[in-house]
Amino acid sequence: MIPRSPTPVHAPHIPPTDYYQTEQDRQAYLRQIFDNTAADYDRIEAMLAWGTGSRYRREALIRAGLKKGMKVLDVGVGTGLVAAQACILTGDPALVIGVDPSPGMMAASRLPKSMVLMEGRAESLPFPDNHFDFLSMGYALRHISDLGVAFAEFQRVLKPGGRVCILEITQTQNRFGKWLLKNYMRGVIPLLTRFVSKQKDTATIWRYYWDSIEACVPPEQVVATLIAAWLTQVKRHLEVGIFSEYQALKAEPGQPD
Repeated sequence: MIPRSPTPVHAPHIPPTDYYQTEQDRQAYLRQIFDNTAADYDRIEAMLAWGTGSRYRREALIRAGLKKGMKVLDVGVGTGLVAAQACILTGDPALVIGVDPSPGMMAASRLPKSMVLMEGRAESLPFPDNHFDFLSMGYALRHISDLGVAFAEFQRVLKPGGRVCILEITQTQNRFGKWLLKNYMRGVIPLLTRFVSKQKDTATIWRYYWDSIEACVPPEQVVATLIAAWLTQVKRHLEVGIFSEYQALKAEPGQPD
């Protein structure tokens, strides 16, 4: 059994002050830049992932235990890249709900009409207790101001036995690998956006993408914060050295931690 922290663990990221100064500024900045670049997002993401993103997301959800018939909440749904795979795996898009603070991103999604999309934030989810079988979040962890607050919300809205799957890009420990990834994401991708994007802010959001990865709390702190939120069986699965999959479970009544 992993020991609990005696007090809640709060895990704020290092603020990337080149973009904003305060928490209020952060929320406004992220909403504006995601709204402004939504039309380009899927095209650039496909370029970034070399077209492998859909398969990887589907496999990650399977590894985390998503099965047919489960009721799913996708937090930070964005344009629906994770939610689209959840719709396939559950067998019914009506079982999947997406929530995001950017209406522009959700409007740019190409999800099934029967899937529900709602405006909202991870730190204050607009759903009742014990409501979902599975909760996913794809590459939005580093945009959350306090992971302790968000993870407590995740635990609240999950049914007992419900599962969590959080996908995030993590800095590699290999110096050359970090240099390569940083230059690719902060230099090459923003340069390429000049030829394929429709919005002037698209290059900026991909530079911010890397800067927010550098500012993100380390994996061991993410794991500790999930444990402090009374989630159990917490573990991190790593693919190709950079793709972190954080998995957790809401314990059944009477189940040991």
